[in-house]
Amino acid sequence: MQAAVNLWPLIGVAVVIAGFVLRANPVLVVVAACGATGVAAAMPVEHILASLGTAFVKTRNLPLIYLLPLAAIGLLERFGLKEHAQASIAKIKSATTGRLLIFYLFVRELSAAFGLTSLGGHAAMVRPLIAPMAEAAAEARNGKVSDKLRYRIRAMAAATDNVGLFFGEDIFVAFGAIVLMQTILLAEGIAVNPLHMALWGIPTAVAAFIIHAWNLRRLDAAIRREGKLA
Repeated sequence: MQAAVNLWPLIGVAVVIAGFVLRANPVLVVVAACGATGVAAAMPVEHILASLGTAFVKTRNLPLIYLLPLAAIGLLERFGLKEHAQASIAKIKSATTGRLLIFYLFVRELSAAFGLTSLGGHAAMVRPLIAPMAEAAAEARNGKVSDKLRYRIRAMAAATDNVGLFFGEDIFVAFGAIVLMQTILLAEGIAVNPLHMALWGIPTAVAAFIIHAWNLRRLDAAIRREGKLA
């Protein structure tokens, strides 16, 4: 007979969900979740504090990884990166918002499939380049874009990055989720080749590309309709 599994430590997940729903301070939410998990797992208080301290020491340089690229992107925007991107896309007569985002979806998904997940992202690519170029493509055809449509274009630009990354990285054989699933299945006596698991991600990635590309074509149709009504 297998020993009963204690599920109470999962209460930390509920604390995280509740904290973000209530829009509490993220640091306090994480610390509270760690404390709740430790108490539920019957860990001594000193061990909980030691674990928090160890995690802090290991990740204290992590903010620099995010702050330095954001500072560089901020400087580029200050010196006209957004304006140059908009001017460049406006010169391409055949460019539309949908076509631009479909191309980015293809590049993002393909690069993620080869493990190059850092070649993109909301802060590094969507905000300074992709979203402004998508807006410029719409303005080149309509002249003026309503705020509602502008926000929809920005949302679709962010969604395109999400879809490309999420379904593209599932094809990469060394992706953490694939390794985790292979390890869990192996522990249960089920031998699975990680390469086969990655290959089964290809049909899903292709389907996701087709579905999202169709949504982007619908976005182009919405832009054209607004242009006719203007």
